[in-house]
Amino acid sequence: MITIGILRETRIPPDFRVAITPMLCVELESQYDIRFLVQPSPFRIYSDAEYSDLGIELKEDLTECDVLFGVKEVKPETLIPGKKYFFFSHTTKKQPHNKKLLQTILDKGCTLIDYEEITDSSKKRLVAFGHFAGLVGAYNALLHYGKRNNYYNLKPANQCFDFREMVEEFQIMKLPPIKIVLTGSGRVGSSASELLLRAGIKEVSVHQFLTEDFQNPVYCQLESSDYFKRKDNKTWDSAHFHKYPTEYTSDFQKFTNVADILIAGAFWNSAAPKLFSIEDMKSNDFRIKLVADITCDINGSIPCTVRASSIPDPVYDYNPYTQQTETAFSNPKNITVMAVDNLPCELPRDASESFARQLAQNVFYNLVETDEDLILNQATIVKQGKLTIKYAYLSSFVNS
Repeated sequence: MITIGILRETRIPPDFRVAITPMLCVELESQYDIRFLVQPSPFRIYSDAEYSDLGIELKEDLTECDVLFGVKEVKPETLIPGKKYFFFSHTTKKQPHNKKLLQTILDKGCTLIDYEEITDSSKKRLVAFGHFAGLVGAYNALLHYGKRNNYYNLKPANQCFDFREMVEEFQIMKLPPIKIVLTGSGRVGSSASELLLRAGIKEVSVHQFLTEDFQNPVYCQLESSDYFKRKDNKTWDSAHFHKYPTEYTSDFQKFTNVADILIAGAFWNSAAPKLFSIEDMKSNDFRIKLVADITCDINGSIPCTVRASSIPDPVYDYNPYTQQTETAFSNPKNITVMAVDNLPCELPRDASESFARQLAQNVFYNLVETDEDLILNQATIVKQGKLTIKYAYLSSFVNS
């Protein structure tokens, strides 16, 4: 029998999500030769009682566990020597703030499997929260556009019990005929598009968006080819763009001149050009007044995303003339930025349920029975205190 521990999240501010929900614990225990222990938590969206009422044991000390599941980074000092951990480590890009975490995992002889690295043969991620990031990010765009212009007041997503209650808020929303531009066609972009459609906002083509006026709010969803172009003016080639992003330039200005809201959900390569410049934002033709940056790339593709925001304080204004942040909605000439970096936490119950189902479908057989397709093997950053071959490049980072 394998004993699996569910960790208490320790990040500040608290993360309310959990990797494995109470009901799924029961289902998995009936399916495999495993048992769960749950570390008590005052913050988890599923209460301790919801686990114990189903017969799942609560236990502070998880030393007897073989495998431990969390969501976000684990405090280095709480790592149990020699144990196998699953969580989002945010270490594969040599993130400085998690250097100590990775060093401690190595020093304590632990094994680390990172959710972000669990992919299929086509490199598609199998467990992720991106769907809810897109839903909440797009909702926040509409919420704060209404507040900025005194049109309506939607309830913040984190004050809604679940996704259903959040969507019901649209009944009080009345938007003028604005134009919303959405980047990204992956998990985040697709869910943002889903939310806009649920809000009754019509999708139009790029040509219509750029050339026509409408009586009702509309949005268009962009591919990279819609707003980047080759410097040599040759035909767009996606494979070439991803391989040689420096050979491309932004063609996004045509959208900034007609859009009211930008929802950014596209992955951005740091070698690729920014969507627009600070100088562009000073132009009288620059129409965008609210940016919902779901990707939250600080000083990345969107120059006004200069810092992350938070769930309690989700928006700030950016003054392109002073290049400083100011209080949200303080000046109509400013650009309001929503850059919450943990958006799925605003709907923790729905997000946890979805994530847990993904784990059940894509991870547990490989963990308990056999990892024949090497899904977990290729997602293992550290094995028993040593960097695996795939992640050996991190050696200089942890030893520097």
